[in-house]
Amino acid sequence: MIHPTAIVHPGARLGHDVSVGPYSIIGEHVEIGDRTRVGPHVVIEGHTRIGAENQIFQFCSIGAVPQDKKDDDEPTRLEIGDRNTIREYCSFNVGTSQDVGVTRIGNDNWIMAYVHIAHDCQVGNNTIFANNATLAGHVSVGDWAILGGFTGVHQFARVGAHSFCGVGTVLLQDLPPFVTVAGNPAVPRGINSEGLRRRGYSAEGLAAIKRAYRLLYRSGLTLDEARTQIAELAARHDELAPFSEFISDSGRGIVR
Repeated sequence: MIHPTAIVHPGARLGHDVSVGPYSIIGEHVEIGDRTRVGPHVVIEGHTRIGAENQIFQFCSIGAVPQDKKDDDEPTRLEIGDRNTIREYCSFNVGTSQDVGVTRIGNDNWIMAYVHIAHDCQVGNNTIFANNATLAGHVSVGDWAILGGFTGVHQFARVGAHSFCGVGTVLLQDLPPFVTVAGNPAVPRGINSEGLRRRGYSAEGLAAIKRAYRLLYRSGLTLDEARTQIAELAARHDELAPFSEFISDSGRGIVR
């Protein structure tokens, strides 16, 4: 399943039924899981581990050194899970020794063309990155988050689970779970009601999330006052626990 023009280092480890397209290059320290398909003109290098049943389209750069002036060729890593779709011209970098040393991408993510995921980012499962979405270094993205086309996320920012960024969003602070934002800089626009319904959230759970949103963004409360009231609400509604914990543990401050 390896095209004759592809270059695969003898030290690379390829699982069962892996295919590698024309002119692609697989480096020495690369591990690729079963049934993953690598398209033409793809470069996979560095200490990179890729799981099973991924689709990597043409012209991607996977596992290159970080775009960080402090990088000194440390043995840092990139880990990609299973069943991800990675479209054309994406670039994912390994981690740095200034952080955990590994860039991680989970399972079942839909990553469209020209997406950049920088060093030390931590991406969960079932996310969607539309075309040209970009993560600076040290960004975390929770499960089921959606980043619209041309979204840019500042370094060290966190994107909460089930959140939604509209097209062209510039995210300079942490985005709490469930919240929809748009604009440059990002402005809250409500909660991701449709996405939550699709994922099985009950009417009661949605009502609690909407109430928490109003406390945080519409009530006129200070941030500390809103945190206190949301924590009390979360004690009665389990669905709110991630929201309450997130806004109580924000390093960069939250979009507000």
